[in-house]
Amino acid sequence: MTSPEQQSPDPEPTKPTGSAAPRYQDRIYRSSAGLVGGVLLLAVIGWLGVDAVFAGEGRTPWLALAAMLFLVPLVVAYTLRPAVYVNDDRLRVRNPFRVIVLPWGQVASLRSGFTNEVLTASGAKYQLWSLPVSLRARNKANRQEARAAAQVVRGDGGRRGAGGAGGAAEGPRRHESDRAMDEMRGLHERRQDAGTAQGEVTVRWAYEIAAPVVAGAVLLAVLLAVG
Repeated sequence: MTSPEQQSPDPEPTKPTGSAAPRYQDRIYRSSAGLVGGVLLLAVIGWLGVDAVFAGEGRTPWLALAAMLFLVPLVVAYTLRPAVYVNDDRLRVRNPFRVIVLPWGQVASLRSGFTNEVLTASGAKYQLWSLPVSLRARNKANRQEARAAAQVVRGDGGRRGAGGAGGAAEGPRRHESDRAMDEMRGLHERRQDAGTAQGEVTVRWAYEIAAPVVAGAVLLAVLLAVG
């Protein structure tokens, strides 16, 4: 599941001057399931690791420290870190090991298949890790939409919709990631030609995640090799 949040990038909101349009806070999309799973995994790793460090004998404490140095950044990278930040000017994608900033003018399309992806005008493709696809929820929504269309054809939808609750007018319940993609597509259509939404795509590697993972892997390999 994804949970949109609001974040203020500055201590004070930017006030409009003259005819300039007001600037809004970033809208943040995260996976609620990923956050919960990440916290649980970190709790398990911490519990087992601390117990091994203080109660283990011989090389066990060092192996536990190396394993935690390797595993904790990986868990953070794939569960707690992924997020998509959206505002009127750009799309900022924070994936496990990279941060990609895409001005709307450089975005060619937002595509949903087995994964949710953003394609740039130059042909580059970036996966949106914080918006996992639920094929089960998508198929369920498609079946609901088909039933609603059939009711309209039979004339049931109009009477039920007029009656209020339970009618086809409510529409199918779509998965949160699909709704998030629809919202971003709408913003992209409105803002892709705006002057403030132009610029170059930038990609930054998350060395703060990669460095401890590599260090932990090397230390773990050395300890296992030494025996």
